[in-house]
This record gives sequence, C-alpha cells and structure tokens, in this order.
Amino acid sequence: MSRIVFICLAAILTDALTWAQLNVEPNTALLNEGDRTELLCRYGRSINYCRIEIPGEQKVLNLSPEWSKTPGFTYFGAGLTAGQCGVSIERVKATNNGQVKCSLGVEGEELSGTIDLVVALRPQQPIIELLSRPNREGYFNEGTEFKARCSVRDGRPPANISWYIDNMPANKRTTPLEVMSSTSENVELSTSVQEIQWHLSPEDSNRKLVCRSHHQTDRESVPPQEAAYIINVRYAPVHQPDAAVYGLYLEHTAIVNITIRASPQPKIEWTIDGAVVGQGRTDGRYSAYEPQYLGNDEYNVTLAIAGLTLEDTTKIYNLRASNELGLTDYQVRISSSSKPPSSSLDVAAIVGIVVAVAVLVLVVLLIVFARATGRWCFGGKSIKTPTNETQSDKQLELETQQQHGQNVALLETPNGITLLGANKLREANGNGHDRLSVERRHHDEDDSFEYATDRESSVYNPTTRPLKSILMSQAAGRYSRHSTSDKDDGNENADLLQKGNQLGIPESRFSRWLPKDQRELIEKQAMLLSGRGTSKAPATPPKPQRPQIGEATKAANATNSTNSQTTTTTTTTTTPTTPKLPQETEI
Repeated sequence: MSRIVFICLAAILTDALTWAQLNVEPNTALLNEGDRTELLCRYGRSINYCRIEIPGEQKVLNLSPEWSKTPGFTYFGAGLTAGQCGVSIERVKATNNGQVKCSLGVEGEELSGTIDLVVALRPQQPIIELLSRPNREGYFNEGTEFKARCSVRDGRPPANISWYIDNMPANKRTTPLEVMSSTSENVELSTSVQEIQWHLSPEDSNRKLVCRSHHQTDRESVPPQEAAYIINVRYAPVHQPDAAVYGLYLEHTAIVNITIRASPQPKIEWTIDGAVVGQGRTDGRYSAYEPQYLGNDEYNVTLAIAGLTLEDTTKIYNLRASNELGLTDYQVRISSSSKPPSSSLDVAAIVGIVVAVAVLVLVVLLIVFARATGRWCFGGKSIKTPTNETQSDKQLELETQQQHGQNVALLETPNGITLLGANKLREANGNGHDRLSVERRHHDEDDSFEYATDRESSVYNPTTRPLKSILMSQAAGRYSRHSTSDKDDGNENADLLQKGNQLGIPESRFSRWLPKDQRELIEKQAMLLSGRGTSKAPATPPKPQRPQIGEATKAANATNSTNSQTTTTTTTTTTPTTPKLPQETEI
C-alpha cells in the first residue's frame, strides 16, 4: 500500500515540476540583419508581469498585451494569464546579437530564461595564400607539390569553404576546416581556414583554382564569395599516340598539321628518310614551319610537301619537339584517303546487319512453311483432302489392284471418253469366260470432277501406259457381238496388251491430261494400230447427267446385266488367261 502511495506522489510531483518549468522558443535564433523575429518564454501558470532584456537595447522591455511603449518591440504570446511572455522584433540589428533574457513574475517570485539570438554578419572576401612558391616568372615545374590556403575572415557564424578547379569540384586532398574566433569592438567574429595540396601535372597548367565561401547571409541576389588563382606549369612536350593525316591530294602541295602541348614553346625538327629538316627551313620538297601558338599551351606544327606522290604516303614522318624541360618524339603518317578506316561499326552498318538477319529469318520461315503446306516450289507433292467421293474411288481402285495388280490407261475416242482398267470388273458369263466391263463417257460430258482440272486446257489423267489397240477399239465400239472368233480375239488382245508404249505417252504415277491436239493424234494412232482406222465412228449420243457414286455403281451393274445385248458398250473375250498389263511406274 505504501508503495502505491509513493508512486502516486512521485507522479504528482513530476507533473507539478513540468507544469512549473519555464520553456523558451526557439533555443537559438539565427537571423540576418534586418530580419523580423518572434521570441517566446512560456510558463505553465498565470504570470504577473513579463520583462525582456535584448542585447544592444538600453532599457528593459516591460511588455503586456494591453500596451506597447517601445517602438519596434511589441508583446508576443497568448497573454499573461496563459503564462506566456514573448517579444516581436520588427527589425533585427547587428547589435542585438547575443542572449535575450526573459523574466516572469510568478506568485511573489521571478523565473528567468534565455534565448541565443545570432545576427549573422557576412564575412570578408576569401583570400588564397600560396604555401609553395613558384619561380620568378610565376611558373611551377611539372611534378611540384602545390599547396595553398584559403581564409575567410570575420564571419558570424563561421563560413564553410569549398574548392573548385575550373568550376568543377577539385577532388584534391584538403585539411579539415579550422575555425578561429576573435573579438572586435565587443563583437565576436569567426575566421575559417582550410588548405589544399596535390602534385602538379601538365593538365593543371592554365587552370583556375577557386576557393568559395558559403555563409548564412548568402541569398539568390547575393551569391557566395570566392577567390581564384591561375596555376601556370612548365613541362616538356606531352607525348601522344601516332598521328595520321588524311584527305591529301596527290601531285599537289600537301600540308601536314599536328598539334602538340608544351610549356614553354618547343623547338621542332622533322626527320624524313634520314634527312633532318629544322623549323623555318626547306630541304628539297619538304618545308618545316615555325610552331604557331594556339593558346592553352598548344602549338600547331606544320610540314609542307610539294608535289605529293604515292610513295610519300608510304613513309613515316618523325617529329621531335624539345624545350628546356625535355624532348618528345612523334610519328606522323599521311594518306590520300578521304577519311580514316573505321575500327567499329557505325549505326548504318548495325542497322544493315539487323535487317539482313531479319530477312534471312523470314526466308527460312517461308521455306519451312512452303515445305509443310506443299506450296510454291514444293507444290509437286500436293496434299489432297479426302472426301466421300474420292474415298469411294480410292477404295474401288484398291480392290481392283488387289485382284489384278495392275492398271490400264484410259483414252478419249471419237465416240467419247472410255473408262477402262481402273475400275475393271471381271464377270463370268454363262460359258465361263471373263468379261471386261466398259463405261463410255461422251465428249460433251463434264468430267472435271473426276480429275480436278479443266479438260480443255490440260487434258487427261489416269496411268502410265497408253491404251492398247484392243481396249481402245472396245471403248470406241469397234467390236460387235458378231466377231469372227472369240479365240482369235483373245489372242489378239493378249498380243496387243503385251506391246510396248507405242503411242509415246510419258510414264507417270500421277493423274495427267494431254493437250487436245495431242490427244486427237494419239486417238488416230490407236485406230491405225488396231487396224480399224477406216471405221466410221457412231454418232455422239446426247450428254447424260453426271451420276453420283452410288448411281455410277448401279449403272455399271446395269451395263453388266445387258452386256450381251449392247455391243457398243461391252465386249466378251475368249482368252482363258488374264492379259498381262503393264505395271505402274514412278517418275
């Protein structure tokens, strides 16, 4: 129980102390001369009076919200009853720099607080002091350790320092910033000091070293202050890679120019095929000119060659430049080419390569596509989509090939197109003889549905062998049922079927049409070979309607049933053996 009471008392005491504590806002005020500012001291209880002392002011300010007796200084805060005591300064003066003291009367006692008021003073112009001395002419030799110090005096607060070389950060070794305080006429001021050092090189010659100060008083209208020093370095002629001069004209005076860096001015000497030509001299076709100063320690060196020859472009021209600090040799090559050879690909070449690769990839893709789909140059192996009609035809042809193992070519005769062999059907008549089933198609009947082409433009299909005389005669209706002898006819059929390709039709495994004139010539040759070329062709029957696959099969069966009655569409052979028909061959 006692422990709980102790904790409660401690909390009450802490709250009371916090409530009775005097706070100031801000703790430090950094201002420029002429700025306006507000300073506030605050207490947690009601106060009786508010008194403020400002450095540089002769009297103490007794402030209240109800009155204002001192011009330029007024009460600032929520009121005395709120425990606030503040002052608003219209314009801060340099003499106001220091500690502002506020005094608050609280129940018969006085509480005090302080605020640091810093009125910034712009420092003096920076000064660069050389710690390493140049020679009498103000030059440093190459490799000398350069040291310099920058001082920014009498600033409040202290100024910061940064180093630049030609408006770029120096990135050299510097010492830490040192700040030294001093008092002048009861005013405390600060001085900032920093040093920089590095070893000089030819690139440092004629460069500007800048010490720049940064201070509270800097504004957009008042830029930072700085000091500068130009560094002069003496050095031997600077070595550089072999030079090449292009665009010279043969049989003309060639001017060879090369730019070198040196300090002081160098002396020039050319060596061509062992001959030495000094500056300002002429030796034969070669003339060496005096170096011309271009600025920033750069000199233009010129060699003139009268009547430039092709042999001159194969020579190496040696140049020696020297001054009091050393000498350097250079090699110069000349060419009549308009521009130097490119060691890397330019944008146009890269674009060309990309386009060529893209075209190559496109060609490969097109070839793969054509090969897969059987187009263009791969069109010889066409892909046929099977249909009900073609599937029925293929099935019928396959059954025939399984029975006989061969096909017989078809040909158009004067009586019409005769279909033989591909759907050859063997039937046994009453005497036990085989019978060839023949279907005749007329001239004006459209048969392009079977061969998928135009019969007038490119003619004919099915196999590799021509019609034999006996089959063509049968197709043309040349044999009748009044033939002299079935046995002689069978022998004649076999003899004709075993003959070679007498009509000259090229062998092919694919469907083929023949031109109309060639087709007629082959028909005449067939009739002459059959011995019936003088027979008169029967009149062309009217064009029948194209039957469907089922109807064609029924028509074939009907034709077989009336085979003994119609001599113009069927014929009977007496040969007991199957004629040997030529086999299909591939191209």
